[in-house]
Amino acid sequence: MSMENTRVLMVTDCNPQSQLFIDYIRQQLDCQVSALSTQESFEPPTNCKVVVLLDADHVDENCMHLWNSRASESPEMILAAFNLRDDEHAAELLISLHLQGVFYRQDNLLLICKGIAKLLEGDLWMSRNLMTRLIDFYRRQQLNAYRPVCGLTHRELEIIGLLGTGASNTEIADQLFVSEHTVKSHLYNIFRKIKVHNRIQAMNWARQNLGAPPMVSLRSTRKARMS
Repeated sequence: MSMENTRVLMVTDCNPQSQLFIDYIRQQLDCQVSALSTQESFEPPTNCKVVVLLDADHVDENCMHLWNSRASESPEMILAAFNLRDDEHAAELLISLHLQGVFYRQDNLLLICKGIAKLLEGDLWMSRNLMTRLIDFYRRQQLNAYRPVCGLTHRELEIIGLLGTGASNTEIADQLFVSEHTVKSHLYNIFRKIKVHNRIQAMNWARQNLGAPPMVSLRSTRKARMS
């Protein structure tokens, strides 16, 4: 890709070692690269993509959140962190920071340059293992957002969601690959937990308390029966 109108900014401790790092990136990517200490101010340039590399060894949590706020206000700013210990360290940061790239202490300079180039192209730069962990985290977070204080389980949420589509016990059982007896047992537990007495009351309760709970669609099952 063309590196015109692109820039790399390292937020780090400015020393001879960081200068060598800067010189190497500049040589590999042929773009403007500079360093900024945590105490210096920064005005994002207009019409220019900027990859901001936060040095985890020198940038504290408060400073990282400040840069995160700046990036949220500037669509041309791409936030990344380097010198991370491992995926655990990266996952901790990604929970609260909108990082688009992650680089580890053991990453060689050539790999880091490759990652920066991908970031400038609009891609993410993270390990597959880290992406999997993030997806799992946000799935759990989404599920917890829909779980009321009465403690419905994931399976019970699926069933009450299917109930809201007007599905019969037989259709629910077919969709979830369980017996009708199991569905009836789950419905009994659901009714008891949310303190209702029938399906209509349960559906009304779900609309009021869950909005659009995670559910399994019956569409594929019904199409199969119609064919």
